[in-house]
Amino acid sequence: MLTEVDQLHPVEVRVLGALLEKDLATPEYYPLTANALQNACNQKSSREPVVNYDEPTVQHGLQLLQNKGLAIRITGAGHRVEKWGHRLGEKLNLGRRELSLLCVLMLRGAQTVGELRGRTERMHDFADMEEVEHVLKSLADRDEPLVVPAARGRWVQLFSDAAPEPEEREVAAAQTNPSLERRVADLEREVAEIRQQLDQFKKQFE
Repeated sequence: MLTEVDQLHPVEVRVLGALLEKDLATPEYYPLTANALQNACNQKSSREPVVNYDEPTVQHGLQLLQNKGLAIRITGAGHRVEKWGHRLGEKLNLGRRELSLLCVLMLRGAQTVGELRGRTERMHDFADMEEVEHVLKSLADRDEPLVVPAARGRWVQLFSDAAPEPEEREVAAAQTNPSLERRVADLEREVAEIRQQLDQFKKQFE
């Protein structure tokens, strides 16, 4: 469990994840106004679950995150309206690779290594599945783990209480077949590469 910043409410996780996403994927639109952040939280795509937060809910989430040192209010020169940013990297000494993986886990729930590699492309271009797995393990091996492996080869973040119970983790580990897991990882890698080639092919006609 996360004690450095205390457990977060699901609203806090969604708000923090949305701030991370805009910082890493579209820095030209970061930091965010409360209204832009509300829209980011309520996106219909790339979100699980889809939510419909009103502005007071988002503002309350921001206030809670600010109290924990995870969000910062930005005003003054260069900002005509109040904007918000995150401080997760500084707070927990995390780099771009770690933040990218945590962002997807916050916004989309449990993910496999292959899904994480594909869904972090705009935030950080991981060289291969092995690099993703290495970073995940480093996050799991911290004194206060930030992620943990779950059932069916997926990973979950530990900022909220949605993580699997210890018994479920043990069962998942006991049922893991290394050779099968390796074959699945290879297939996921091939699918990711095919998807990337297809995207490049489509760009030729845009």
